[in-house]
Amino acid sequence: MTATMRGRFAPSPTGEIHLGNAWAALLAWLQVRAAGGTMVLRMEDLDPDRSRSRYAELLQEDLHWLGLDWDEGPATGGEYGPYFQSERTALYQMAFDRLTVADLVYPCFCTRAELAAAAPHGSDRETPYPGTCRNRLGPLPNRRPAARLRVPAGIVSFTDQLQGEHSQDVAAEIGDFVLRRADGTFAYQLAVVVDDALMRITHVLRGDDLLASTPRQLLLYRLLGWEPPVFTHVPLLLGEDGHRLSKRHGDVSIRSLRQRGVRPETIVGSLATAAGLLEAFRPLPASELIARFDLAKVKKQPVIITGESWRRLLNG
Repeated sequence: MTATMRGRFAPSPTGEIHLGNAWAALLAWLQVRAAGGTMVLRMEDLDPDRSRSRYAELLQEDLHWLGLDWDEGPATGGEYGPYFQSERTALYQMAFDRLTVADLVYPCFCTRAELAAAAPHGSDRETPYPGTCRNRLGPLPNRRPAARLRVPAGIVSFTDQLQGEHSQDVAAEIGDFVLRRADGTFAYQLAVVVDDALMRITHVLRGDDLLASTPRQLLLYRLLGWEPPVFTHVPLLLGEDGHRLSKRHGDVSIRSLRQRGVRPETIVGSLATAAGLLEAFRPLPASELIARFDLAKVKKQPVIITGESWRRLLNG
């Protein structure tokens, strides 16, 4: 790892950037800028069915409008590109091959329907893979296999900068997880580890919906012999109904707010107030928050966007 902090914002270009994306982007950007580090923008466009180049363009326009810049990324370039996951397949294959040579990968012929049928009914928790294909001898006819990691036994632990100590028995709680889908697309868990490691990312700040997947990624870091970054998982933005902010709460896209005449300073000020970086709301540019950034002030619990906050945003 380099001595200078290297952070990143890695959105998926599958739609217009919304307030939830802007929330994570702002906090990740502030963490890096407050430390005088390097900010990287990476497009996680692995899913060919949902990712669109137009969304990647709009996303960059909206980030610039919010006052969030980056030092490396699409168009900007940099030493550790390319900055689109769709252009990094050869790097994922190299890591996959290393794990395969180490006898840590095996083909899985289970279908989603079969796995769903084997899962307990009424459970909201992720069901561990039962190991159906772990010791299978030979392929199944007319089925293209996915590839799973042969997860070793043991507890994976780490200290999150905001959420504190976190541990998981990946083998027992998750089981052997997918590294490459049956259609040949590499899974997020492998791709994000390869990207962050090879881009020399030292700090990852992202939503806490990804907290549970971090032990899987740390396991891959260990198996590949790479040093992991420092993780910070911030709470999600929720509507007053307690659900993750989405279209059910109204049009929350940054582009829509722009078209309504809302100023970027209003959005930034609202998000900073929700995070705990401002004691009382006031509109301000993102650059003015750099000196105010203090991770200790950022809230650990889910952040609810109230009706008052909505009125402020929608009225500009």
